[in-house]
Amino acid sequence: MHVKRLITGIVALPFLILLIWRGGPVMFAVFVGIVSILAFWEYFRIVLNISGKTGFGAIPVLGLITCLLLIWSAYMNSPAMITGFIMLNLIVSGLFSLLEFKSNKNIIITVAWQVLGLLYIPLSLSFLVMIRNGDCGIEWIFLLLSVVFAGDTGAFYVGTFFGRHKLCPSISPAKTIEGSVAGLAANLCAGAVFKYLFLPSLPWGLSLVFFLSAGIAGQAGDLFESEFKRSSNIKDSGAILPGHGGVLDRIDALLFAAPLAYFFKVHIL
Repeated sequence: MHVKRLITGIVALPFLILLIWRGGPVMFAVFVGIVSILAFWEYFRIVLNISGKTGFGAIPVLGLITCLLLIWSAYMNSPAMITGFIMLNLIVSGLFSLLEFKSNKNIIITVAWQVLGLLYIPLSLSFLVMIRNGDCGIEWIFLLLSVVFAGDTGAFYVGTFFGRHKLCPSISPAKTIEGSVAGLAANLCAGAVFKYLFLPSLPWGLSLVFFLSAGIAGQAGDLFESEFKRSSNIKDSGAILPGHGGVLDRIDALLFAAPLAYFFKVHIL
């Protein structure tokens, strides 16, 4: 598993760096849209399994379409459009549920899963697009990814080799307190190095608060996704990334950290 994880990282990392650095805002938004679709697909496979259902209906498909509309709205830098599409999706999903309720009394549960999925995945990822399109957007995207990925890697390896005390065994038996602490230390170190080299104008005190907050949010996001998988009795959301699992497994921490990063960038730092 460790070898597969390393090989996947070596192959994917240069592509990701080149995409962010040279791809431009349009290519970045397209990439985030693709990631959003893949993650939403994996998410719905999980929640349908929780509900004891198989197959996709009109409401999940509408959610996939709305994923792209939210990312496009973020590219247009229009929070009002994002809100509008979320509400439009809810209205149309409600209409679909009225048509299906007679034959499927649990259709409202599908609507609830779909709306939660939109808030959880494409809405969270839309903040990446708005960060990328703002001032020093490229630097901020690299900063966020450095902090989150460093924390994830530090927590994984320290927890694997040195972890003794369980962090949250009812949700994720493999995660440990030692790994969590190491992840937060890695968050601080990676953030501090990147800030010193590429964003020296940021204030140190608030920056360190951001790095630590992003690390905590990332770990919470990881555990939140684990709740879905635990409820569905599956190990990984998918198998598209050898050693990492699915797309949702890879971005779970980022989904909670991205909105926080946008808040710190726009309103605090």
